[in-house]
Amino acid sequence: MRLLVRWLISAVALMIVTYIVPGFKVNGFIAALIAAAVIGLINATLGLVLKIVTFPLTILTLGLFLIVVNAIMLRIAAHFVSGFEVQGWWPALLGALLLSIVSSFLHLLVGDKRRHEHEEA
Repeated sequence: MRLLVRWLISAVALMIVTYIVPGFKVNGFIAALIAAAVIGLINATLGLVLKIVTFPLTILTLGLFLIVVNAIMLRIAAHFVSGFEVQGWWPALLGALLLSIVSSFLHLLVGDKRRHEHEEA
C-alpha cells in the first residue's frame, strides 16, 4: 500500500513541477504515472551505480552534485517515456531540484512514515 502511495505522490509531484518549470513537460497523469515508475526503476539501478561512482564529487560539493545526478536520471527517463519531456539541462536541473522539494513536501503532507520506521528499527 505504501509503495502505491509513494508512486502516486511521485506522479503528482511530476505534474506540479510541469506547471512550474518551462521545458519540463508531462502529457497527462497517465504519462506522469509511467514516468514516475520509470524514474524509480532508473534510480534504483543506474542511479545507484552513478551515485557510487560520483561519491567523491558528491562529498566535495557537500551533496549538491546529487542534483546533477538526479537531472541525468530525469533526462534518461524522458528518453524512455513518451509523453514525458525534459528539454535541456537547465530544465532538468531545476526540475530535479523542485521535484525533490515538492515530493518531500507531499510526503510530509500525506504523512508518509517511511523515515520514522527506519529510525525506530
